[in-house]
Amino acid sequence: MSGFSIDWLDLREDADRRARDPGLRQQAMQWLQAAPLATGKPLVVDLGAGTGSTLRALTAADSLPVAWRLVDHDLVLLAEAQGRHGSTQRVETCAADLSRIELLPLAGARLVTASALFDLVSEGFIEALAKVLRSQCEENPVGVYAALNYDGSTHWAPEHPMDGVVLQAFNQDQRQDKGFGPALGPEAGDAMGRQFIQAGFAVTYASSPWVLDGADQALVAELITGIAGAVAGSPGVDTGALEEWVRFRQSKAASGTCTVGHTDLLATPA
Repeated sequence: MSGFSIDWLDLREDADRRARDPGLRQQAMQWLQAAPLATGKPLVVDLGAGTGSTLRALTAADSLPVAWRLVDHDLVLLAEAQGRHGSTQRVETCAADLSRIELLPLAGARLVTASALFDLVSEGFIEALAKVLRSQCEENPVGVYAALNYDGSTHWAPEHPMDGVVLQAFNQDQRQDKGFGPALGPEAGDAMGRQFIQAGFAVTYASSPWVLDGADQALVAELITGIAGAVAGSPGVDTGALEEWVRFRQSKAASGTCTVGHTDLLATPA
């Protein structure tokens, strides 16, 4: 899978924090709190951990003692996470190819978490992960908290005639292979629910949209640039019209608004 820079992850973190559904986050913490006492600190395995944003989101919401195993393919991001949290949290970092489910260090987990990850993977990946975790439940029940899965919706104000064309092309790009097979993109939430229910989990959904305005100007500007780069050359996207869309959108980054839809999901053994 392609990497993400520390700067980008830091830039989006406040929007991610605001977007997370607080009720579902609290349910995830309650699942941790209900872990059998004999296990000591419940273990959270965070996939695609980056610099530790999920850790920060959950520990900010609750003071429950938790052990963290942060898993990512990017050694630079893992080193940053260790530097930020190694002295204040019980943190283990693990470098791993996230696409190799059979090699992921999931053993002992009470909760598997991920943020903005599962829209990058294939349904086959989700199916395999659900089966592995269902098997682990025979010894120790394990849940899944997957936040900020893109749902395919983006709404800009003020509007522009190219908004729909750009969104359609962007959603098509989101289905390209990101290193896990054909990506789920906007279908991630539905596919996760389907596969985990089939594997014997109870699934709860919540909406978690980014709601961006002038205070998020730097993030909006990067989002516009990233979307334009993803759709450039796509069928039906005229180069000149796309350039004009970018100019218009950037001119409104400080005064307009943008809402990007996401879905949070919690799956626990039924």
